[in-house]
Amino acid sequence: MSLALFKHYNKPLLLLALPLLGAHLAQTGMSVADTIMAGRLSAVDLAAVAVGTSVFMPLLLLLFGTLMATTPLVAQANGAGNTQTLARTIQQSGWTSLLIILPIAFVLYNARTIFDFMSVTPEVATLGANYLKAIAWGLPAVAVFQVLRCMCEGLNHARPVLLISVAGLLLNVPANYVLIYGEFGFPKLGAVGCGYATALSFWFMAVLLALYIHFEKRYRNFAIFGIFHAPSLKEIAATLWLGLPIGLSIFVEASLFTVITLFIGEMGRFTVAGHQVALNFTGLLFMVPLSLGLALTVKVGHAIGAKRPTEARQIAFYGIGLSFLVALASSLFMLLVADWVVKLYSPNPQVQLLAASLIQLAVWYQISDAIQINAAGALRGYKDTRIIMLITLFSYWLIGLGGGWWLAMTDNLWGAQGVYGFWYGLIAGLTVASSLLMWRLNSTSRVRI
Repeated sequence: MSLALFKHYNKPLLLLALPLLGAHLAQTGMSVADTIMAGRLSAVDLAAVAVGTSVFMPLLLLLFGTLMATTPLVAQANGAGNTQTLARTIQQSGWTSLLIILPIAFVLYNARTIFDFMSVTPEVATLGANYLKAIAWGLPAVAVFQVLRCMCEGLNHARPVLLISVAGLLLNVPANYVLIYGEFGFPKLGAVGCGYATALSFWFMAVLLALYIHFEKRYRNFAIFGIFHAPSLKEIAATLWLGLPIGLSIFVEASLFTVITLFIGEMGRFTVAGHQVALNFTGLLFMVPLSLGLALTVKVGHAIGAKRPTEARQIAFYGIGLSFLVALASSLFMLLVADWVVKLYSPNPQVQLLAASLIQLAVWYQISDAIQINAAGALRGYKDTRIIMLITLFSYWLIGLGGGWWLAMTDNLWGAQGVYGFWYGLIAGLTVASSLLMWRLNSTSRVRI
């Protein structure tokens, strides 16, 4: 690997990835704020946010992933110099989002059935179900924001998304404070207040981004809101054909964590709370390789749109090399700060001890997780999305969840490992996924050349 080429390709990748990272950290910061602020109230509220988030996040990522089809569509059109059809593309993505948020809303409003089926303790299940009903009010805003965000990222304009995401976080924290603890005359809603505060932040961000695009000069020639485009079944189907495998791939990975959390739900509120703290913290660090992966989608898409397949391959593999170095640094950071970080989330010693031990386990899958998300990001730049779905389904559910359940819940060779067994399964599943996705990327990029 040439150091000169490493710098050449990764400098523009970082310039795009850093604003994406800031936006992801700000948005993930809402979940972190919910977890910390609910955890300071009680272990029950923290557990309710945990089981509620475990249902909401995979569905949110299914929406986000499907609409991510907008990014390579915009990136390749921009790379080819064809920006006349952007308004139609964006509006058709908007119509597509409506088809997705309706079933998501149905699931959120009936989540208590899921919790009861998975034997979540009644106190936690009731509070978690009400948390999801509150957050469901923000779904239309999430859809609008994600479509417009993908357009900005596809055009290499990630900074406004960053600034607006930070503004959303700055609103979320005081809104949490008021609604969770019942300040300034508002009722004390606990975990449910987290849901309403997050929904409010979603609407705030969507309105701000729409106003920015409407008034910003660089977008005026695209006439995003200037001409109304009625829904086209053909174009919606084409968007779903490209985007649904992306959404399902991300959903498969995220739902793995959901099912694990729900299985753990019967192990008691302290186990659920410790598991949630570990997931929340490691998920925050995961935003770095995730942002690099999204930037790879854009950069590879630009190169393919401009008919430069050799450059696209080099961008992909040098970018994955960068993600490997980032994962090494992330692993070291986790080892150094785990004991200190868990104390921010909960004052309970049982929660702290379990969370710290799970974070130490998570160190083992940082590299494979970073590689698989960046290989998948590069493949999306090639519009090679369906194979990602098959690989992730096999790796996460058969190897990760199946193996984790066997280690955690059965009398196997090592005895039932409890919550730790599921985390061992995560390590195995992510390792298999990274190997298979790298093989696919190597094959796809060679064929294009």
